[in-house]
Amino acid sequence: MSQINSFRDLIVYQKAYKLAMQIFEITNNFPKEEKYSLTDQIRRSSRSITSNIAEAWAKKIYIKSFVNKLVDSLGEEYETENWLDYSKDCKYITINIYADLMKDYEEVENAYFYDQQSREILKMKLTSCCSLLTTHFSLLVTRNS
Repeated sequence: MSQINSFRDLIVYQKAYKLAMQIFEITNNFPKEEKYSLTDQIRRSSRSITSNIAEAWAKKIYIKSFVNKLVDSLGEEYETENWLDYSKDCKYITINIYADLMKDYEEVENAYFYDQQSREILKMKLTSCCSLLTTHFSLLVTRNS
């Protein structure tokens, strides 16, 4: 395994970046009336995946911020899948292109959890954050009652 010196060295970043560029190329063929809606939305969400990974890398020493940015990135990945559903259903992309992109985005999703150790660390951090949020929410509900 090679040394990771930057977010650009991360497999998840590389895969997501490649897909964002594919989305850009594909959406060049979308109808003009979609320019400020579907085209804009799918381009933004696909690019935001890598942007959030980069931000997570910058905040990696702050566990909560790191996890938050990774969760944001994963959320953007799901949003992109949603826009791909619309693209397919509006017949702007073929079923084959859709299937290929969805398969590739599944690989991106899996790359967040590259190996068992990464999965366990992230799971532990997410569990910790969720516990904190639950406690905080409970306090808010108690105060407002």
